[in-house]
Amino acid sequence: MSIIRLLPGSADLATWRAVHAGAGFELDPSCRPQVERGDATIQAIVAKGEPVYGVNTGFGKLASVRIGTQDLAELQRNIVLSHAAGVGVPLGRDIVRLIIAMKAASLGQGASGVRWSVIERLQQALARDLVPIIPAQGSVGASGDLAPLAHLAAALFLGVGEMEHEGRRQDAASALVEAGLDPLPLGPKEGLALLNGTQVSTSLALAGVFAARAALPGGARHRRAGDGCGERLGRAFRSTHPCIAPPARPDRHGGGTAGADARQ
Repeated sequence: MSIIRLLPGSADLATWRAVHAGAGFELDPSCRPQVERGDATIQAIVAKGEPVYGVNTGFGKLASVRIGTQDLAELQRNIVLSHAAGVGVPLGRDIVRLIIAMKAASLGQGASGVRWSVIERLQQALARDLVPIIPAQGSVGASGDLAPLAHLAAALFLGVGEMEHEGRRQDAASALVEAGLDPLPLGPKEGLALLNGTQVSTSLALAGVFAARAALPGGARHRRAGDGCGERLGRAFRSTHPCIAPPARPDRHGGGTAGADARQ
């Protein structure tokens, strides 16, 4: 398996296409000092003891509830497990691999306050052919792909849920053992950092682009308007993402919700 070096914030489309096609990845070592500075910032907050949202407080309406230092690991575990509630058919392994790499690149920018070991675990996942089973539905848009990313974090870090390892689907704890890994308890803020983000939505969009390019030899720029290019692009995208319904047909007058869906 080829290994792609990722420089957070600078990866191009060819890099993501290679990961989607089966390449492994490693983050450029130059980003490690920034990640470790972010981790040190979180550790300083915990040591100081002042309440900071998502680090030593509850979430949402429980933001004013202070969490004791001895319970911070449990807090992060609980936010992951409480959000691992997706539904639908599992995402394809190529999509999940892309999600893992994109999440590592995001955390590698050093703004999330995670330990370097969290990024190493994401790298180990592809290197050891660990692919979490992630239900396709569960994103809540601007708040992030919370449910899908929770399934990823629960499997890879906590050993909860299911994973595919070397082509065999099994419970996540057994897959970690087979791959020579132990569960990695989450530190302060790390569960929140793994759940927040749009790596699932972005990976689905990129996979659609890759499928569409493959379905249109010569590239869409050579197609004339009205030759059915848009329809073929849609078919190519939906063939890789069956959970997405085809557009609604317009009504006789081209109006109403059905018409708006078709025009979009």
